[in-house]
Amino acid sequence: MSNASAGAPSPNDLAAYWMPFTANRAFKSAPRLLAGAKDMHYVAADGRRLIDAAAGLWCVNAGHSRAPIVKAIQDQAAELDFAPPFQFANPKAFQLASRVAALAPGDLDHVFFANSGSEAVETALKIALAYHHTNGQAHRQRFIGRVRGYHGVGFGGISVGGIAPNRKAFGLGLAGVDHLPATYDRAHQAFTRGEPEWGAHFADELENLFALHDSSTVAAVIVEPMAGSTGVLPPPKGYLQKLRAICDKHGVLLIFDEVITGFGRLGYAFAAERYGVIPDMICFAKGVTSGTVPMGGVIARKPIHDAFMKGPDHAIELFHGYTYSAHPLACAAGLATLALYEEEKLFDNARALEGAFADAVHALQGLPNVVDIRTVGIAAAIDLAPLEGAPGKRGYQAIEETFHRQDMLMRVAGDTLVISPPLIFNVNHIDEIVDKTARAIRAIA
Repeated sequence: MSNASAGAPSPNDLAAYWMPFTANRAFKSAPRLLAGAKDMHYVAADGRRLIDAAAGLWCVNAGHSRAPIVKAIQDQAAELDFAPPFQFANPKAFQLASRVAALAPGDLDHVFFANSGSEAVETALKIALAYHHTNGQAHRQRFIGRVRGYHGVGFGGISVGGIAPNRKAFGLGLAGVDHLPATYDRAHQAFTRGEPEWGAHFADELENLFALHDSSTVAAVIVEPMAGSTGVLPPPKGYLQKLRAICDKHGVLLIFDEVITGFGRLGYAFAAERYGVIPDMICFAKGVTSGTVPMGGVIARKPIHDAFMKGPDHAIELFHGYTYSAHPLACAAGLATLALYEEEKLFDNARALEGAFADAVHALQGLPNVVDIRTVGIAAAIDLAPLEGAPGKRGYQAIEETFHRQDMLMRVAGDTLVISPPLIFNVNHIDEIVDKTARAIRAIA
């Protein structure tokens, strides 16, 4: 920190902020600053309106700065700014938990709140271990994740995750973790709309992992129904059903990480409903508050919750939680967000426009360097051939091109362009986003 004699730091100095998941030096040489947002658009610091093709970061499903959500947050801050979540609670925590549980399929009836997707995953992993412990199976301590899976940035999340750069600098992670193969094979699945016909057999590897490690040592398997952060990898038809059957056979819990897929991204409240598979736990975050206030959580099936509800009534059943679990502002934002989803039928809108969205995005096939396109729900990925000797650079060029010259905010994963607009979008927005994406692809060819 500068000393007093050096004067106060400039408010426009970019040096102090160490940015997450960002090429800091490149960014600070040509900043992409966002100063405002409304509905389908951001406002850049220079006043330009940019269409949001990424729903912020997969989270702004109800659109930006929606008046009912803003008012709910403002009113809550004036009424009750914070309530301790340990041994006390605020009424909206129970209201929101009931609303979230009502959206989940089957007997996924109990909600434990956290503050992010990363914390939701850590919570689910700990619940899985504690559940087996309370059932007299403390030897179940292994986890199975998946290659190209993303489960946040906690040590548990990066251990079960399968994206190499997120893991390699941080040591060994949790012990006893193994990984299923990724479900993607371009040779058999290129330019797929929806769930690929080929690839359900990737789930069979779970039997081999159970045989290798002895399934009686495995606590849980965790997968994203659709792998989002790695570039929109939809599950092959029958794949998730196979995982459920194999886990049931061996008494292993199945966790769906629905941080991205939850709250309408695939046209349903949760992907579990789309695929007709009920996991033992669902991790959620992002869309629950449309990105306005950080919140995440885990929805657990009734038998898992009830397994903890024994012993003296005054005793803590699960030694886990966060200072900001069920924060009053987050609960208010969540209730207002879920009300908007219902009133405006945004999940229905996503289902209704999925075909038009897929048609428009797949029309980019044949543009320079496009080697694959995948679409499912309202999510799309366009793989670009990497520049020789510089993987990821073409994707970075796309961010620069779309922000500075096409007036659009887009997310990339390496050399993959990802499109996932807010669910308030319409066919005109689809046309604009795809047209600007095409312009960017041609510009960086």
